[in-house]
Amino acid sequence: MAITEQRLSFERPIFELEARIEELKKSVDNSGVREEIQSLRRSLVDLQKQIYSSLQAWETVEVSRHPDRPQTMEYLNLVFDEFVELHGDRFFGDDKAIRTGWAKLDEYKVVVIGHQKGKNVKERIACNYGCAHPEGYRKSIGKMKLAAKFGLPVICFIDTPGAFPGIAAEERGQALVIAQSMFEMSILPTPVICVVIGEGGSGGALGLGVGDRVAMLEHAYYSVISPEGCAGILWKSHEHKDKAAQALKMTSRDLLRLGVIEEVIEEPLGGAHRDHQLAAANMKQYLKAQLRELTKIPTDILVEQRYQRFRRMGVYLEHHLLQEQDECVV
Repeated sequence: MAITEQRLSFERPIFELEARIEELKKSVDNSGVREEIQSLRRSLVDLQKQIYSSLQAWETVEVSRHPDRPQTMEYLNLVFDEFVELHGDRFFGDDKAIRTGWAKLDEYKVVVIGHQKGKNVKERIACNYGCAHPEGYRKSIGKMKLAAKFGLPVICFIDTPGAFPGIAAEERGQALVIAQSMFEMSILPTPVICVVIGEGGSGGALGLGVGDRVAMLEHAYYSVISPEGCAGILWKSHEHKDKAAQALKMTSRDLLRLGVIEEVIEEPLGGAHRDHQLAAANMKQYLKAQLRELTKIPTDILVEQRYQRFRRMGVYLEHHLLQEQDECVV
């Protein structure tokens, strides 16, 4: 695939080394040049590993927003054998920020639901930059119930800065429909797998985020608010977005440690935007493993385990607060 000309702030040394390699390729073909190219390629791999293994929280946000990063439609094309899209919420309209439909993953028939941001300006405007309206969540609720009716697992791809916050969306019940989506997902009598593939922002992400398994791609983020929004509230300026990102503990490593997610899906070296095929292969391997496990669990046990999964998060926090109180008393 072609790599975009957009360069992330911390990637400058990588692009400089790549430019040096391309320059040498144009030189006279001799053994000395070939050896130097091989040496530089090894150095490039080491440099990418060093940079991407120690990203700061804000740098992770930059990667998650990369314009070449694969979105829901790319995963549908690369991971699944078939996809038949379903449209509309039977109430107001068809929200292009959420795509959903029947899909086939090897021997598994599933329903896939995911945010779509769009790849160019025209698509992004049509998809509202991945910020769904109430009709998008109503559409997803309807398709989840349809999946449960036919006993099909549900796979959700989360990639949104947040649900659309405009007046029209609020008039059509934005907050209520997100709460309804979370409730319906919590009791859905079929396996539910949720994967944060890019941005996992606020209630827009939670509206598709209640599942038996919740995972994240390595360089995605999942947070109650965007770093810019947090910085604007706490420091009255977006200039402190890097400080806010660090404080929010929003990266995959942080959330795995805190027990919010079960697994981090490894990305290709340099991020998913550099190799869509390998990113899709890793995604497919994860989804198949989870489907094999979850489809063997009886429905009543599955729903109870899903409920307890989210209940444990509150218990975990209370336990530590009580410990701190006991230590203060002592």
